[in-house]
Formats: sequence, C-alpha cells, structure tokens
Amino acid sequence: MTEAMTETEDTRIPVMILTGFLGAGKTTLLNRIVTGDHGRKYAVVVNEFGEIGIDNDLIVDTDEEIFEMSNGCICCTVRGDLIRTLHQLLGKGGKFDGIVIETTGIADPGPVVQTFYVDALLQAKTYVDAITTVVDAKHILLRLKDAREAVEQVAFADQIVLNKTDTVDEAELRRIEAELRQINSLAPIFRTTRSQVPLDTILERRAFDIDHILSLEPDFLNPPHGEEGHVHDEHCGHDHHGHGHDHHDHGHVHDEHCGHDHDHHEHNHGIESIALTSDKPFNLEKISYWLETLVATQGQDILRAKGIIDIEGEDRRLVFQAVHMLLEGDYQRPWKPDEKRYSRLVFIGRKLNKKELAEWFHACEARS
Repeated sequence: MTEAMTETEDTRIPVMILTGFLGAGKTTLLNRIVTGDHGRKYAVVVNEFGEIGIDNDLIVDTDEEIFEMSNGCICCTVRGDLIRTLHQLLGKGGKFDGIVIETTGIADPGPVVQTFYVDALLQAKTYVDAITTVVDAKHILLRLKDAREAVEQVAFADQIVLNKTDTVDEAELRRIEAELRQINSLAPIFRTTRSQVPLDTILERRAFDIDHILSLEPDFLNPPHGEEGHVHDEHCGHDHHGHGHDHHDHGHVHDEHCGHDHDHHEHNHGIESIALTSDKPFNLEKISYWLETLVATQGQDILRAKGIIDIEGEDRRLVFQAVHMLLEGDYQRPWKPDEKRYSRLVFIGRKLNKKELAEWFHACEARS
C-alpha cells in the first residue's frame, strides 16, 4: 500500500466518467461543460461525435478524431481503443483543465475506470475524479425495474445528477431518492432541471478519491455516532438543495438499524448496499488478505466498495476502495486523540451474502 500523492503536488488532469440512461440529460450536461463560459478548458471524449449534438458553428478546427471548440475546449471520438484515443489527446500538447468521458453504450463504467490504472502514461498524467450518473426523474423508477444497465450506472456512481425534477412532485422525488440510495448509499444526489447543476459541484471534486472525501467529510462513511437510524428528509434540518460542498446528509448508509425496508428492493434489481461496522482494531495481514481474495473471487459482483479500517498498532486510518477487481488503499490522516476509532466497509453489488461478509469481516479483527 503506497502513500497517496498530496493535492499540492498533484499536477495530473482530472477525469470525469459520465454515464446515464438514454434521455436522462447527459447530452445537455456535456454541452454545458464543453461550451460553457466558465473559464476552464475541457476535453470531452464521446463514442460518436454526432450523439453529443454540439453546434457545428462552435467547431473551429477539425481533423480525423479531435474537434476543437471556439472556447478552447476539445472533443474527440472513440472509434477504436480508448487508451489509443486518450494517448492521442494527451499527445496533442493542448492545455486543458479536465477530461470528461461519456460512456454511451457502455453499461458498466468499471472497465473505463480500470483503463486509468493499467496504463502507465494515463497514471502519470491523469486521475479519476468521479463517476457521474445522470438519471431522469420521470422514468428512473421504471428503468430500475426493467434495465440492468440503469441499475449498474447508479451503483457505480460517485455522484448522481437527478435531472428533470420538475416533471414529478416532491413525494415522488423523495421516493426516487430513497430507491437510488438503496442501490448506492454513498453517492450524493444533486437535484436539477435541464441539467443545470452548478458545474463546480460536480467537476474537479475528487469524488472518486476516498482520502479527499474523508478529509472534507470525516463522517462520510457514517461512523457509529448514534445517528444511524436518522432518516434524512425535508423536516430534518439539513439543506438538501444547496449545491455547496457540505453534503453530510448524503453520507447516510442504509443498514439494518436505519428503519428502512431493504429486502423488497433486492428482487427488483439485485443490487444492494451492505455496510459492516466494528469498534475493534483489525489485523493488517488478515484484512488485506481477505479484501484481496474477495475482489479476486467476487469482483465481478462487487461493483464498488469503500472503507475505513482501524489497524492495530497504527496511528493512521487505512482507507480503501474497489471497483470490480481493482483494489487500492493507503494510510490517510492520523486518528485524532479524542476521536472514536472504528472500522466501516460499504459494499455495493449483486449476489452479496451479508452474513458471510460480516463473519469474514469480524474474523479479521485483532485478537490481542
């Protein structure tokens, strides 16, 4: 496990992986990112240029696969291998502040994420900033029932843009948000219409970087602090519509204590969130071996996993996350003297056996 690169010395380009079902509003959001007057230059990678619907008048220069916009942003298409396209983009020498990859036609963003961990040039020059999923408030509940791809896109998300909220009432919005959190208990949900979410709330936020999330929101993974049963709604005093960085309400992890019914959903989409918590320190070798074995054997069914581990004899918190069979972890900040130590893992996936996971998890606790 290696030390994370600090933000001050990190000059790599942030990459957003943008996904969402047909008609959710992804194209509208992409147009805003590429053509917006926000003083930032983005490269947008799309499967087919025609799908993005950018006004041809905005295109200054065109070659085989790279399209430059009048505001300096760049678009390119993926007609072949993603790595080759990204190498070509990075090799052009253009200076841009971020890359957005639209995963049209790719139900599972996992392989796209893994691309950035298997290629040396991409590892050196870029980092995954967030998997962003756009969902259509009017149709998402139906899609979750009949389209496995829609469920997987929600499960993979680091952040969810709940679009077209003007097409349903408040009660339906709350029902939708509850269903989305049932699948993915970790991702903040941003309500919006016509994809008008403030771009600074979804771009360059290091939402994929668990270390950064925890430095901003220490309770992101919901340590045991007596509020696990707290249900967040419009009466609870939290601001659910603000688009700043203080989204503590979205860290709520649904588990057996929270008062929600978690069983009836599983038959609809087969993907669920499972949270495991312990107040005992863990044996580093045991927990490392178990997690590595778990993702190696069940990685196809574990879409996402994130966690904080209290390691016996270690003053720093061990944080990790996984996407399918890709597992990364390192030591983060030290535990504070007055801070209650805990360990918490959240798995998002299908065919997960909570009883078995809990048994293995607790078996890794230090015995001394």
